[in-house]
Amino acid sequence: MSTVLETEHLKKTYLGKKTALYDVSLKVESGRIYGLLGPNGSGKTTFLKIIAGLIKPTAGNFKVCGKEFGIDTKKIVAFLPDKNVVYPWMTSEDAVNFYADFFEDFDKNKAMDMLKFMKLEPKQTVKTMSKGMIEKLNLSLTFSRASKLYILDEPLGGTDPVAREQIIKTIIKTWTEESAILITTHLVSDIEHVFNDIAFLKEGEIVLEGDAEDLRSTRGKSIYQIYLDVFGV
Repeated sequence: MSTVLETEHLKKTYLGKKTALYDVSLKVESGRIYGLLGPNGSGKTTFLKIIAGLIKPTAGNFKVCGKEFGIDTKKIVAFLPDKNVVYPWMTSEDAVNFYADFFEDFDKNKAMDMLKFMKLEPKQTVKTMSKGMIEKLNLSLTFSRASKLYILDEPLGGTDPVAREQIIKTIIKTWTEESAILITTHLVSDIEHVFNDIAFLKEGEIVLEGDAEDLRSTRGKSIYQIYLDVFGV
């Protein structure tokens, strides 16, 4: 097991003086699925955007597989944002070809297999898909890259129970000892069973973190119940 992601004292303050992250330090190890949990507005998306290289931190730094942020780290991070990443006119097959042209590490055959697993028709256009179908398409594209770190922003958002179950099965199926998966979500009860490690992000700060089983054991509660305690729901 090796460290895939290490952040040190990450802070992000936007131009309007709103601080989204305060001094966030964490480690994500290979072969682990890491849950970054918190309600909307807690700073989860800001954190992922920094790791994906879409925005710069105001302070602090991070490494991916021991490398400082740069072109090399962008190549080994696959990011699934909380918004659709393909054009409405595209078919599923078009989207696969688009990703194959854009990412050197994209496995087209794996992507087509994942479409089949997700029960997505290759010739169906994105504009005719439900929210859950679009989420499954985007997840299939993301996981068809040979990345070291997969970061998923609210992958269950807006999906029905059947789609959620397929998405969770795909996350488990994609897991390997060589890579790590970092997931942000506020739908904790649906997905907590896949997490190896947990961090609770509240108003831009990590207020609790640890091994998921250790947290359950020491507190005698599910991760969902701990979530309710932490955020006062």
